[in-house]
Amino acid sequence: MKWQQFITNIFERISQELERILAGLTVEDLNEQPNSDCNSIGWLAWHLTRSQDRMNQALFEREQIWMKDKWYSKFDRSADPRDSGFGHNPEDVAAFKSPDSEILIGYHHAVLERSKYYIGNKLTESDLDRELSNPKIPRMPAVSTRFVAVINDNFQHVGQMAYVRGLLKGKGWSDR
Repeated sequence: MKWQQFITNIFERISQELERILAGLTVEDLNEQPNSDCNSIGWLAWHLTRSQDRMNQALFEREQIWMKDKWYSKFDRSADPRDSGFGHNPEDVAAFKSPDSEILIGYHHAVLERSKYYIGNKLTESDLDRELSNPKIPRMPAVSTRFVAVINDNFQHVGQMAYVRGLLKGKGWSDR
């Protein structure tokens, strides 16, 4: 297996888990917070995808799918490419109103397809060592570091979504 396929498989697994967790949830379920300072499943799904979309913009120097395809309008959010959940406080999270699961998954699939395309067709091994100049994220100076950070972040958020779903629906929701 090539290393590009390995990275693609990781992003595909994140997507599969996201779909499994969102299956059958209502908009009310997606917006429910177990506690006032906890993230909702809808917010976590949106933030996970926004993180990947912003990574793609930084790595591949292409406009975010969020902006390019006007996904912000389907989420009833402003056309702000920085709006991704980073820095949101409990009030911001509570104010977030998730669209239905189909929209969450649709946006995620659009971002995933872009990720897969660039990883499989544009990313070279030497790109992994390329330095990124983003003073706001000095702890992630290279492309490889950014991939690791986003993959880690995405898996943590998938786990959080599964946990919140278990709190809301009980242990029997999962087939595992």
